[in-house]
Amino acid sequence: MIACGIAIPQNFTNGPADMALVRQFVARAEQLPYDSLWVTEEVLGGAPALDASTLLAYVAAQTTRIRIGAAVMVLARHNPIMLAKTLASLDFMSHGRLNIGVGLGQAGSEQVLGYSGERRLLRFNEALAVMKALWTQPAASFDGVFWSFTGQRLWPPPVQQPHPPIWFGAKSTAALSRAVAQGDGFVGSGVATTAHFSAQVAVLHTHLAAAGRTTAAFPISKRVYIACDRKPERPLRRLRGWFGVHYGDPELADGAAVWGDRDACIEQLQRIVDAGATHLLLHPVYDELTQLEILAAEIAPQLQPSRGARNAV
Repeated sequence: MIACGIAIPQNFTNGPADMALVRQFVARAEQLPYDSLWVTEEVLGGAPALDASTLLAYVAAQTTRIRIGAAVMVLARHNPIMLAKTLASLDFMSHGRLNIGVGLGQAGSEQVLGYSGERRLLRFNEALAVMKALWTQPAASFDGVFWSFTGQRLWPPPVQQPHPPIWFGAKSTAALSRAVAQGDGFVGSGVATTAHFSAQVAVLHTHLAAAGRTTAAFPISKRVYIACDRKPERPLRRLRGWFGVHYGDPELADGAAVWGDRDACIEQLQRIVDAGATHLLLHPVYDELTQLEILAAEIAPQLQPSRGARNAV
């Protein structure tokens, strides 16, 4: 069976946040064979969402076994010293169950938060290096363009050493190269088609081979917006509505999401696995508790690792 995580209910477009639903969802997910629970990072915009770090802290207190993660945090929107502290505390409070997703993000999205949009790539690379220094050095020092400090101690350090796994969200060829050079895994976008994801995996495999790394030690995940439903007219309609709110383009769902009855969903997900996914981040967008059960009982057990994934470098 392919490893599967699942997205926590986080977006509440039709009313206030339903924390009873969140509690019930994560408690049941921990009883089922999911390996991880995930949030997204949405600060401002048209789609109401609970804060990623705050929700992860809440979920860490509600669970004991299952891993937790954010995919992805846009480093340009954060002070890396404060973010390193938050994430180290999350790893400590969850007893070493945190995965960290990072990305460069869309240009301009950080300026409304008071951060400059200049030299974004340099700032991203420095921010990641700052966090790693604070997580791994007893008295951390760093000398960069944007951040410089000497002998700084971050407490508590992460439980996971040298630090929690860092999964990159990336699109460009250069970003995929950085994912292998600086990261511990990759998570494909939920709006990427299977064909686009397959092309990304091919690039990742090239860089992994050059670095002497294997997919066994570098998970390749894909966020999948999914609607498994016996009513043929409902899943695509609901997915289009969700994509319209969150991405401003309902028809993105047609090429990116997975929907249909049990057999249709299995077939579409297996294509993603055969394209090179070693992990799936399943993201239901309605009837979350029902989807949680169906995906665990009827869908995930039918998915088999692809021969290409098993034999990848």
